[in-house]
Amino acid sequence: MSFKKFCILLIFMLSITFVTAQKSYVQVIPQPNELNVYDGFFKFKNSIKIISTPATKETALLIQHVLKNEFQLSIKHKRSKKITKNSIFLSIDSHLEKEAYSLKITTKNIEIIGGSSAGVFYGFQTLKQLIENRNELNNKIGCLTIKDQPRFPWRAYMLDESRYFHGEEFVTLLLDQMAVLKMNVFHWHLTDDAGWRIEIKKYPKLTEIGAKRTNSEIGTWGSNKYSGIPHAGFYTQTQIKNIVAYAAKRHITIVPEIEMPGHSSAAIAAYPWLGTENKQIEVPIKFGRHYDNYDVTNPKVITFIKNVLNEVFELFPSNVIHIGGDEVGYKVWEKSTHVKEYMKKHHLETLADLQIKFTNDISKFIESKGRRMMGWNEIMGTNIHKGFKEKKDDKEATSALAKNVVVHFWKGDLKLATKAAIHGYGIVNSLHSNTYLDYSYTEISLKKAYNFDPIPKGLEQRYHKNIYGLGCQMWSEWTPTNNAVLFQTFPRIAAYSEVGWTDLKRKKINNFLHALEKMKKSWKAQGINYADSKK
Repeated sequence: MSFKKFCILLIFMLSITFVTAQKSYVQVIPQPNELNVYDGFFKFKNSIKIISTPATKETALLIQHVLKNEFQLSIKHKRSKKITKNSIFLSIDSHLEKEAYSLKITTKNIEIIGGSSAGVFYGFQTLKQLIENRNELNNKIGCLTIKDQPRFPWRAYMLDESRYFHGEEFVTLLLDQMAVLKMNVFHWHLTDDAGWRIEIKKYPKLTEIGAKRTNSEIGTWGSNKYSGIPHAGFYTQTQIKNIVAYAAKRHITIVPEIEMPGHSSAAIAAYPWLGTENKQIEVPIKFGRHYDNYDVTNPKVITFIKNVLNEVFELFPSNVIHIGGDEVGYKVWEKSTHVKEYMKKHHLETLADLQIKFTNDISKFIESKGRRMMGWNEIMGTNIHKGFKEKKDDKEATSALAKNVVVHFWKGDLKLATKAAIHGYGIVNSLHSNTYLDYSYTEISLKKAYNFDPIPKGLEQRYHKNIYGLGCQMWSEWTPTNNAVLFQTFPRIAAYSEVGWTDLKRKKINNFLHALEKMKKSWKAQGINYADSKK
């Protein structure tokens, strides 16, 4: 073969490879699950119209707003049931799954069909990334078809605001980024030892006292170094309603976490009678576990908890309410005479049984209001904290957790999550060693985040439906500023979004990293502080 013929053959083979590669993925996060790329382009211009059906009007108006604000495209909107030339047409097909969508881009128009308004919204998020990646000189995007739906129904990001209050503007920024990444649950950690961040009108001291502390530990665990600066802040009920509405427009459900029966120091500081010891304390300035718990044997305390939850129900339409339930130190209960008497009266063998009785009672109350309880996996009564000096009685529960509970797995042997799924519990898998955003990039690299699989290895296919999905958690003990939170969150949140959305067979780390470079440009333009991590 002559050199000239060899070069021609090589160019031909490379062109085939390039076309194949182009058809295998697009620079979108999370990567769509079914994609075909075609010749030709659709050109964006101001003469384009958005056409919506009545069911997609709200999404159309949001798209119109985004295109004008982010891409300087002043596009008109009209309602119709027919697609026309030079239009973006939105419609709903009830035969699709609710979050599923199809996106079709031809040389003449763009069509987005969703299983619900959420599906249409996600179709637009894909289109939006394609627009960002377009050739800006001629406003062209390539022709393609996408059929897509998420792998898991629960794709969450958690922000801890008890340790540090971050504010309404920051929360809406995070919600906007979650929407781009098709994440649908904002898990809002609003109460803990370090601060109570939600206004409860029946108990004003929760924010008058519980939302403030005189100092804050800095550095790392047990540093005994302090900032010397008081910290305070909470959300009014009006602010919470505004944020919930803002999230709902982006098809994000806000799941509040109201900690009980442990991690309750801020509440006990406000109302000492809530504690088992009934002693006045201050909101702790040292981070970590604190071990006066709510006195779950006191009917007045149970009434308090139910009153708080009633106001929470009014603020959050979420079907799921998170009660925490983690790291409950039993020592304060163990040394209490009246707790021992209560346990004897109710035939409770272990302190874990006492926690399970309380948890089940709260679960029934939550269920009576048409909601479902969620809690960290300690609520199952298994001791996953061997060696906690504060957990003197570490005997496991002899009673069972109610079945209508979502177990949020974060620590312990994954066999515990497998066992829970087999027994019919709903599971959200947030294994700390793979999903905690407060961990350094050395501990949880971008690649490790991307390779996390919420389904425990070896779990039989028939139980996979009990694994609802995953959450990635931004605990904020050591991230006092918004920029620090952003640095720990981005770019790993993008990896977790693809874990939650994209089928395993479609996931490829190199494709993800390539698309991520485009997304970083968007973050930079928005002033989002991210770690330039590629490993």
